[in-house]
Amino acid sequence: MNVEEFRDYCIVKNGVTEEFPFDKHTLVFKVMGKMFALVPLERLPSQANLKCDPEKSIELRESFEGVRPGYHMSKVHWNTLYLESLNPSLIKELIDHSYELVISKLTKKDRLLLKNNQENKN
Repeated sequence: MNVEEFRDYCIVKNGVTEEFPFDKHTLVFKVMGKMFALVPLERLPSQANLKCDPEKSIELRESFEGVRPGYHMSKVHWNTLYLESLNPSLIKELIDHSYELVISKLTKKDRLLLKNNQENKN
């Protein structure tokens, strides 16, 4: 998976916005204002940081060479993925996991707004 494919998968999710809050080279994806993915656009090989359950993070790092502790992030809650070394289906699964983790921590009000946003699209 390349960076463009990663972006295409993230941006169509309900409530997702993209921005550059840190610098002009780090693309950040947020759901309801909360980060769930970061992509350093100029880093080679292509990478992305995703939020992850701490226990699952350990399992992933032990199982896949292309999954490492989050670069410049909390090593407990974030992983850095080397996009070109991982199966695209695994990357999509981990994007979904990160997105769902962030949604699960939203306030009840924000989860309801997100749900209503999805219903209005359908």
